[in-house]
Amino acid sequence: MKLNHITKAITLSLLSLSAAAVADEKKLEVIEVKGTYFNDYKVDDASGAMRGNTSLLETAQSVTVIPETIIYEQLATTLGEVLINDASLSPGSKQRNREVFNSRGFALSSSNGYLRDGHQHWSHYQQPIETLSRVEVIKGPSSVLYGQSAPGGLVNMVTKKPTSSSLLDISADADQNGSTRFMLDAGGNLIENLNYRGVLVKQDVVYDREYANGENRERDRFLGYLAVDYAVTDDLIVNVYYDQTDDKAGLDTGAWLNSNGDVIGDKEYIYDFSWAFTDIRVNNLGTKIDYHLNNDWQMTFGYNEQTFERQRFESAPRKPSDYAVGDSYESRPYDRFDDWQFKTMYFDVKGEFNTGSIRHNLLVGANSLDYYYGQLRVKAASVDYTPGNTEPTRPDISYKTDDTLYTSEYDFYGIYLQDLITFNDTWQVSLGGRFDKQNKEGADNESFVPKVGVLYHPVSDATVYVSYAEGFEPQSSETLNDETDKNHGMKLDAVTSEQLELGLKWQVSDRLMIDTAVFDIEKSGVLVRETLIDDPNFETITTQAGLQRHKGFEASAQGAVTDTLFVMASTMYLDAQYERDSNYEGKTPVDAPKWSASLWSRYEMTEKLALNAGLIYQGERFADADNTITKDAYYRIDLGATFSTLIGGQDTDFRFNIENALDEDYLAGGGVNNVTIGDARTARFEVRVSL
Repeated sequence: MKLNHITKAITLSLLSLSAAAVADEKKLEVIEVKGTYFNDYKVDDASGAMRGNTSLLETAQSVTVIPETIIYEQLATTLGEVLINDASLSPGSKQRNREVFNSRGFALSSSNGYLRDGHQHWSHYQQPIETLSRVEVIKGPSSVLYGQSAPGGLVNMVTKKPTSSSLLDISADADQNGSTRFMLDAGGNLIENLNYRGVLVKQDVVYDREYANGENRERDRFLGYLAVDYAVTDDLIVNVYYDQTDDKAGLDTGAWLNSNGDVIGDKEYIYDFSWAFTDIRVNNLGTKIDYHLNNDWQMTFGYNEQTFERQRFESAPRKPSDYAVGDSYESRPYDRFDDWQFKTMYFDVKGEFNTGSIRHNLLVGANSLDYYYGQLRVKAASVDYTPGNTEPTRPDISYKTDDTLYTSEYDFYGIYLQDLITFNDTWQVSLGGRFDKQNKEGADNESFVPKVGVLYHPVSDATVYVSYAEGFEPQSSETLNDETDKNHGMKLDAVTSEQLELGLKWQVSDRLMIDTAVFDIEKSGVLVRETLIDDPNFETITTQAGLQRHKGFEASAQGAVTDTLFVMASTMYLDAQYERDSNYEGKTPVDAPKWSASLWSRYEMTEKLALNAGLIYQGERFADADNTITKDAYYRIDLGATFSTLIGGQDTDFRFNIENALDEDYLAGGGVNNVTIGDARTARFEVRVSL
C-alpha cells in the first residue's frame, strides 16, 4: 500500500472534520447567521431508511444522503459518479455498459440492492440520474422493510417530484473528447390542482479507449420522464409517472491484468471487437396514492411496473491464463436478448399516537415483487485473433432464430411492522419485524427478521445509538441437488446476515451534520463444499457453514463549515474476510479496500462565483478471490467552478469541471480480466439557463 496515498486521504478527511469542530467552537460564541448563507449540502432526513421522511437524528442506522446540489456541481452522468461521495461504497466492474458497487465490502445485487422511491428496482444498467432529486445510501442489512437484500445495505434513488411553481431549466454540457449532453427539466401547474415534472435528456459519449480497428467506443442515450400530481381533495393526492431510457453503447469488458497487477499492453486497448454492442430499453410506469385520514394517520399505496429489454451482441474475448502482449486470444461471439419484468407494490399505514406519556410513530405495511426473466441466445463459431491483424467481421447470427426460450419466475411478499417509541426528550427505541415468503419453483422460502435500535439524545441536536438488524437472501433451490454429495437432498435455508452498529450523530448549530459509526456484519449460511477422501460412496460433503465477516469504522461530515465553505466528507476503515469458506477462508473479497475516503467542497468567493475541490481515495484492493493480485491504492483530485449571471434577464450558470486534475494513472473496480481503467484528466463545460 502506498503510505503517502493513505496519509493524504486521511489527512484531508480529518481536516474537514477538524475544521467543522473548530467552526462549531467559534459558532458557540456567535449564534446569529447574517448574509446570504444558504445550506444546500446538509440533509436532515431520509425517506428510505424508515419508509418515511424521518429525521436522521431519529434513525438508528447510518444513512448518507447525497443531494441534487452535489449531483449538479459534479456534472454527474452516472450513478457511480454520484456514489463516489460516500466512502462506504467502492466501485466494482463497469463492463457491458453497467456499474457494480460494493457497500461496506458486500456486492449490491442488480435485483435487490437498489430502490427507486421505495420500490425494488432492477439495476442492470446505468441509472438515469437526471430524474433524481437525491440518492440515499442505507447501510447494513435492511430486509426488515424491503425483503431480500445483501448485508451491505441499499441504495435508494429518490426521483424529482412535480412542482406547483413554474420551472424550466435548459442545459448543455460537453467534454474534451467530444461527448455532449442536452437536458430540459420543466415543472409547474397545468390546471388547478394538477402539477407536473418532466425531464428530457439526449447524450452522446465518446470514450478514450479504442477497438482494434482504431475506433473509439461510443454511447448514445435518450431519457424521457414525466410525473404528475393531482390533488383530488386536500387529503387525497394521486401521483402517476412514466419514464423511458434508450441506451446503446459499444461493449468494453475491461482491461486485463498480469500476475503483478499491471495492465497488459496499452491501457486504451479494448479486447472486444468494434461490432460488439449492448442496446437496452427500460420503461417504468407507476402510481403513488397518498390519503391523509387525519392529522396523525396516513395511508400510502404504490405500484411500479418496470420492463427491461436488452440485446447484447458479444464478441466475448477470453483471457488466456498466461497472456502476454501480442499473443492471440479466443473470442466466442453470440447474440442474446434478455427480457426482465419487475412488478412491485406496497401498502403502508403510518400514524402517531400516545399510550400514556409514551409517543409512538407506527408503520404497518406490506410489499410484493413479481419477477419474470426470459432469454434467447444464439452462438457463433469461436475465432482466434492476434492484435495487429484485421478485425474479424461480425458473424451473421440473430437471437431471433432461437426457437427455445429460457425463463425464470418468482414472486415474494412480506408484511412488516415498525414502531419508533419516544419515552422522553432523551430516550427512544425503534422496533421492527418482517415476515417474508418467496414462491419459486424448487426454491420456496420463508423468513422472519427483526430489527431493534436504542437512541439516546444527550442534547437536542445529538444522538448516540446502538442497533441490531438482520437480513436474508434465499438460496437458488430448496434442497441440495447433487447425488455425489453426502448431503444430497439437504434442505437449504436462506443466507442470513446480522449487523451490530454503534453510532453518533451530531448536528452542529443546525449547519453541519457529523456522523460516526462502528459496525460488525456477519453473513452466514453460505454453502461450503469439501472434498471427501476416504468415503467410497461420495465425492464431496456440502454444509451451510460459510461465514463472511466485515468490521469497520466510518466518519462523515456534511454541511456548512462557515457561511461560504460547504463540505461533504467521509472516510471508512474496513476489515473484511471470509472466516469459514472451503475456497477462500482467511481471504478478503475483491474490491474491498481497508481504507477509503471522499471529499467534495464548495467555497463561495462571491454571490456569483463558487469554486469546488474534491478528493477520491481508494486503498489497496485485491483483484482476484485468491488474493494473489493487488491493485495499487490511488487518489484522484477533482476541481470545478460555477459563475452565475443574468443574460437577457435570465439566470444563467456557466460551469467548468476538471476530473482527475493531476492526471493520476489508476485502476478502478474489476478483476484480472475485466478491470476498469481510471479516466484520464477530463475537462467538462456546461451552460444552464433558468427561464
